Parts: sequence; C-alpha cells; structure tokens
Amino acid sequence: MLPRRQFLQLSIAGSAGALLACSAREPGAVKSPIADDWQLADQIVQSIREVQIPERDFVVEDFGAVADSDEDATRAIADAIAAAHAAGGGRVVCAKGVYQTAAIHLKSNVELHVAEGATLSFVTDPSRYLPAVFTRWEGMEMMGYSPLIYAYGQQNIAVTGGGVLDGNANDQTWWPWKGAHKERHWDLIEGEDQRPARDALQADVLAGVDPRERHYAEGSFLRPAFVQFYACNQVKIEGVTLVNSPFWLLHPVLCESVVVRGVTCRSHGPNNDGCDPESCKNVLIEQCVFDTGDDCIALKSGRNEDGRRVGVAVENVVVRHCEMRDGHGGLVLGSEISGGARNIFMEHCSMNSPHLERALRFKTNARRGGVIEKVRVRHVHIQQAQEALVVNFHYEEGEAGEHMPTVRDILVEDLRCDQVERVFHLRGFAHNPVGAITLRRAQFGRVAKADIIEHAPDLTLEQVVR
Repeated sequence: MLPRRQFLQLSIAGSAGALLACSAREPGAVKSPIADDWQLADQIVQSIREVQIPERDFVVEDFGAVADSDEDATRAIADAIAAAHAAGGGRVVCAKGVYQTAAIHLKSNVELHVAEGATLSFVTDPSRYLPAVFTRWEGMEMMGYSPLIYAYGQQNIAVTGGGVLDGNANDQTWWPWKGAHKERHWDLIEGEDQRPARDALQADVLAGVDPRERHYAEGSFLRPAFVQFYACNQVKIEGVTLVNSPFWLLHPVLCESVVVRGVTCRSHGPNNDGCDPESCKNVLIEQCVFDTGDDCIALKSGRNEDGRRVGVAVENVVVRHCEMRDGHGGLVLGSEISGGARNIFMEHCSMNSPHLERALRFKTNARRGGVIEKVRVRHVHIQQAQEALVVNFHYEEGEAGEHMPTVRDILVEDLRCDQVERVFHLRGFAHNPVGAITLRRAQFGRVAKADIIEHAPDLTLEQVVR
C-alpha cells in the first residue's frame, strides 16, 4: 500500500523498461482549455434534435395482441407500427402485462412505448429473426440475424416507457454461441460456435467482399444485438430496462441526434456491452445505469478495413449523470475504432463495483488504427474498480498490422477514486507511443498495485494526490 498523502509516483513496469518520460508541470503553467471544451459539450447537447412524436396512441391490443398469454404478439405489434406510420406517426403502446414477440422493426415517426408494468419478452428461436437484415457485427458490415428491435434508414423514432425489454438469453440460449472463453459460465453446444463465421467474416472484410454479399445469418451463430438503429436520425431510447441480451444491448450505427436517457442496462452474458454508439454524431447518454457482462459504454467506429472504408468517426458524444456497476470498462473507446473518435465528454458519473475491471479504457491495435482525440472527463467518482485509466495498444492483434493507432489530447480532471487495484495501465508501442494524457486534480485512496506504464512519454500530472 502506498502512503496516502503524497504526490502520485509512477513505477516502471516490465524488463523492457517502459516508462519513457513523465512531466509534472506546475499548476497554471499551461493555460487550461476547460471552459471552451465544456462550452462545446453544451453546444453538442443543444444541437441534438429531440424526437417529436404526434400525440396519437395505437394500443397493441386493438391489433390483436393478448398480454399474459402464449399468444404471439409479433404481428399485432407490426400492424400497430404500420398503422402509426401510415397515419403520420404516433405511439405504439404496450400497456400492461407480458407480450411474447419476435423481431420488431420500427418505422419513421413511431415511438414504441412499453409502459411501466409491461414487458416485451422476446422469443429465442433464431429463425424468428429472419430474413437477414443489413447490420454491423463487431464493427463489420454484413447480412445477419435481425436485432430484436431494429430500424434501418428511419427518422424520428423512439423506444420509451418504464417497462422491461427481456431478450431471454441465458446459459442455454444465445450465449452458448460465444463458444469457449475464459469467462464462460454458459453451456457449450457442439457445432454452435461463432468462431468459424467470425473468422470468415474478417476474411471477407480483408478481401473487400461487398457487405451485402456477406451472408452470416442462419448457421453462422453470430448473435444479434438487442436494439440496433442503423443509419437513422433523431433517435431516442428512454426509461426502459433491458435484460438478458443475446449480444450488445444498445447499438446505434451511423446515426445522428441520438438520446439515451434514463435507461437501465442489466445483462451479464458474453459481449453484453451496455451502449455502443458506432460511427454516430451528436449523442447524449444521461441518467442511465449500466450493470453488464462487458463494457458499460463503448464508443466505436468500425473494425479494420471496414472502418476505414466507411470512414465515419464517432464524434460529439456527451455522457453525464450515469452509474456504472459491473463491466469490463466504464467509459470505453474501441476496440472497433478504425474510423476514429473525437469530441468525447463525460461528467458527473459514478463507478462502483469490484467487478468493474477498468473505469476509463482505450483499446486498439495496429490493425485498427484510427485517431482518438479530444476526450474530456470531469467530476467522476470511482468508489471501487480494478484499474482507473487504461490505454492498451496491444489489444487482440497488437503490433501485427500497418495502421498505427493514435490516442492523444486526453484530459481527466476532478477525479475522486476511493479504491482501485491500480491507477495507470498504459501500453503503447516503442515506435508509436501513447500521446498526450493529462490528469489534473485527482485524489486516490487505497491503491494496491504499482502502475504499468510502457511507452507513454507525454503523461502530465497536476495536483494528483494519494
């Protein structure tokens, strides 16, 4: 245990000698850009066009749905959505009880409202998520199983209410497709393993196969996302609780003006990321709770060649007043980050779990490439986590590539951390080090392990105490 009230000292880790340099500038030596930066965050929030839905309700019972029964409500919900869309927009209401359903596809100007006391319970028969749709899976475009709730190319759409969306994934259903893994608690089912299809999809991406000719639905065992809005504008997800997801929970792709508000993501299966905006612009995530089997929030912009081909960054993202519990990371950038990330803001969030592996995490490699820059974090309270700040250029493929990653212009300030195993875990490349990171006005309580810092010469500490 390190002495409590002393300025943070950084330890060299690894026989290769990794700590290249560390500057400890006097406070005030460099003019802080805080005011302008956070003014930009306010401008991003103000620029988001909120969803506006006409005040017309289309109650699913009026279209044949029967709650609290074995009746399949899929057709009734689809008919209600079609009627609302044809009328110029409105709310499709699931009022009370449990509704059994398969894939739901939203249309422009329609809000799916799952009221408090209502549950959408999704069937687990994979054939009910066919025909295949155009989707993005781990940053790669393809034709795959429909996400449980899906929209493509729509405008002004929402999922709201105080109800529950239950994907019904578990150790016997959906999750076994992950296959063998060090964190496995799910069953292994012979012949049902995503790895062959995942490898084939990556080969298709490398070979430049037309994305619409990449067919990875039936027989491929690539799990669908829970909610995916693809190439949509004016998107809102508010108030609902998502549980038992097959794969990533919230996955807007190539969307603009996205609001995720007051949502609870609680699912502990493999790859159960909470909210993963990918290649999106102008995004607000606020007042949410994340308790997940993978990253809580992971910002992405495409994987390897696909990310560079599409070439759209994730940018102008504001995360505020959120709570992170279990997860691989609290706020994460990567690893599918080949299109880059910029103007990322996080403030007034709390993180607290012995099973939260990292509070702030940047993961990339020399296959991904991409530029991650202008990330601002302030007023975050880490009550308990395993590591506070992680930058890892050695994720998955590591140095085995020709596209060097860039992480630079990262500012974390007014950070309070009660208990972590380690503060810094920074690993760049000798020939391509981690860029500028500043930690300002941070206070650490219990720290159990020495820092690991490899090839991160531009780390600046100002008023950092533990």
